[in-house]
Amino acid sequence: MNKDYIIEQLKKQIEGFEVAAKTEKVGTVSEIGDGVARITGLGDAMASEMLEFENGAVGVALNLEEDRVGAMVLGEYTDIKEGDQVKSTGQILSVPVGENFIGRVINPLGKPLDGKGDIKSEKSYPIEKIAPGVITRQKVNQPVQTGIKAIDAMIPIGRGQRELIIGDRQTGKTAVAIDTIINQKGQDMICIYVAIGQKESKVARIVSELEKHGAMEYTTVVLAGAADPAPLSFIAPYAGCALGEYFMDKGQDVLIVYDDLSRHAWSYRQVSLILRRPPGREAYPGDIFYLHSRLLERSAKLSKDFGGGSITALPIIETQAGDVSAYIPTNVISITDGQIYLEADLFYKGVRPALNVGISVSRVGSDAQTKAMKKVAGKLKLDMAQFRELEAFAQFGSDLDEKTKTTIERGKRTVEVLKQGQYEPMAMENEVAIIYAATNGFLDDVAVEKVGAWERDFQKYLNSSAKAVLDLIREKKELSKEVVLKLEKAIKEFKEVYQNGN
Repeated sequence: MNKDYIIEQLKKQIEGFEVAAKTEKVGTVSEIGDGVARITGLGDAMASEMLEFENGAVGVALNLEEDRVGAMVLGEYTDIKEGDQVKSTGQILSVPVGENFIGRVINPLGKPLDGKGDIKSEKSYPIEKIAPGVITRQKVNQPVQTGIKAIDAMIPIGRGQRELIIGDRQTGKTAVAIDTIINQKGQDMICIYVAIGQKESKVARIVSELEKHGAMEYTTVVLAGAADPAPLSFIAPYAGCALGEYFMDKGQDVLIVYDDLSRHAWSYRQVSLILRRPPGREAYPGDIFYLHSRLLERSAKLSKDFGGGSITALPIIETQAGDVSAYIPTNVISITDGQIYLEADLFYKGVRPALNVGISVSRVGSDAQTKAMKKVAGKLKLDMAQFRELEAFAQFGSDLDEKTKTTIERGKRTVEVLKQGQYEPMAMENEVAIIYAATNGFLDDVAVEKVGAWERDFQKYLNSSAKAVLDLIREKKELSKEVVLKLEKAIKEFKEVYQNGN
């Protein structure tokens, strides 16, 4: 090759060479262990800033001390070692958001876990965001139909509400939340299920149930598994909320289930203790209340001027031996707009959902109900309150007057009516029909043990022979005289058919 030609080419390359000065803020890992790194040399780091480790792992600055930064590592930390370089990114921790995440199972950083390929996203939302102010909100006045009779009638949930589901382990807390997600089919609601520190096998079962009922078409599952590091469990609910805020900003309604915030508090306690933050009650750090309040306050019903979207939160808390006065349960009860309390004793008696109607409450109340449900629910609450009061006295005396006997007998049948199987959510109009039948004495002559079978046959009859009545309730959403007459006629016709057939 010609020597002059080579020199000519080199000259051209040198002429076209541009030197661009680039500054990077770089620190050094001084200590690493249990998913937490201590870094020196990053004096300008911001709180919650994303940091990039030499091995490609992402960290988040949590402790900003005088001479070093305490950061949690999101992901694998075992191959990070002392002396490794860490770069500042200048960005606050954000997660990718978008329509493409619907129907997928992702980790808290937006990476897919379902083996269905990468998820394209053009937008990112910060995981920490100031909650909407009072001016931007409007009154909660639209129902979230859970499909569970006892909840929709007595503890109604509205769009934009935060309703706590609380109870001991294995009392059906997740079942209530999953039934609610399944019931959102056709209700124009995006659902996000955040699994915090849950077994992957349990989440796989939940996903398969959601797929079976066609609910994954509008649901995203955010999973920080039991085997994942504590920092991922810590950011999981915030990541789920950021995804929800993307849809809320577009004017859509979102339902988020946080399963569960007890494990979330444990993961934050673990990270805080490793960062050597001063421990307080039950070894939790001093800002444990703020941990959950800043998350749940982001649930809101925005006014029409601000898009009209909403985020409804169903946080789950696990109690130990029914103790609702423990530290984390009382914290979350004081943040939320009511609680659904599931009792182990009721669960073992076969009352499922094991709802303790006395302790459970919705602070939004009948504002989140249709007129039809409001009308039947008022009588139902009264019947249940009288039944609970008289049931205790009835144990001690056998001589009861006729009125007391009637109240107790009707109460027993009402309890049977409110029992419901898992993955069997019910449409609002069907709930109204059966509750109306129970509270107006149409079941008084049905044996208590046969109420379940009577109801199943009644629902089949309504869905086939008396569909016009259900359509009327669904359309009008109230029990006018005309609707009541048609409903009573349908109940009486069914009773004749049922009695003749038995």
